[in-house]
Amino acid sequence: MTPPIGNDDAHAAFASAMAGGTLHHAWLFAGPEGVGKASFARIAALRLLAEGANPGLLPPGYDVPDGDRTRSLIAAGSHPDYRELTRQPKDADKPGQDLARSIPIAQVRALGPMFATTPSMSSRRIVLIDAIDEVERPGASNALLKSLEEPPAGTIFLLISHAPGRLLPTIRSRCRLLRFDPLDDTAMERVLRAQLPDANAAEIAALVTAGQGSPGRALGFAGLDMAALDKALTGIARDGDPSNAQRAKLAKLLSPKAAQPRYEAFLDRAPAFIAAAAPAKRGAALQTALNSYDAARALSASARSLSLDAQATVFEMAGLVATLAEPARP
Repeated sequence: MTPPIGNDDAHAAFASAMAGGTLHHAWLFAGPEGVGKASFARIAALRLLAEGANPGLLPPGYDVPDGDRTRSLIAAGSHPDYRELTRQPKDADKPGQDLARSIPIAQVRALGPMFATTPSMSSRRIVLIDAIDEVERPGASNALLKSLEEPPAGTIFLLISHAPGRLLPTIRSRCRLLRFDPLDDTAMERVLRAQLPDANAAEIAALVTAGQGSPGRALGFAGLDMAALDKALTGIARDGDPSNAQRAKLAKLLSPKAAQPRYEAFLDRAPAFIAAAAPAKRGAALQTALNSYDAARALSASARSLSLDAQATVFEMAGLVATLAEPARP
């Protein structure tokens, strides 16, 4: 199995640690959301468990052959030495929808019976937490900390973090940090073309821009015609939309209930669009762009948390984009 595209240095560093034979018991895979941390962690977990069950028999790298028992058990969710903690759906009949806000202490404590025994299929077991940022504080974090301070024999923790600075210092200090960075445009395009073979060049280009180095983020925008949204934002930013016609048109387009996914994408994209334009500004224009960016981020957050009227929100957000326009020189 090939590691995700990008972040080759991180992949190589972990491979070197595996080959060294003395793997640290806790790893913090840290970096922006959607850059492949969790995907790589699952590949690494499979390899570690398969290697532990078949020492010296696997090919180099991260490959685990099809039909390998470890691969089959993990795919079936029944490997006795593997646990994965993620936020669970509030309604068990609707998996993947309306997830709980955090990973509660009950999920962490559920690891206890596994820790009370030795690994079943090899000398290793893996606990993957995606994401450690979402572990409930203080109860669940403190319960996990006890296991990190006194790790059960053979246990390796792979902790995914999108914001490591927000973690308890005591958790960070017990982990070896493996940093993941945003992907460059070339790597982004490779990922997107692999995942979206039917997408045309314009859509791929728009997704690369919208993703900002995060394939996961970009794929969340797939099928939402981001190229058209960017074209509308570019037009408003270029001339300031003095008649409000462009803003009104965009607000009307994104306000129906059926347009909710594109509206959500717009709430993400508009602040990022302003941020991308700011470095080209100078003096008062730069300060205006920075102020508009702060206001756009706040509006985006409020629109979600307070369920603000979509049409009014789009109109207001587009107005912030319009502040990027600079007066024509005489």
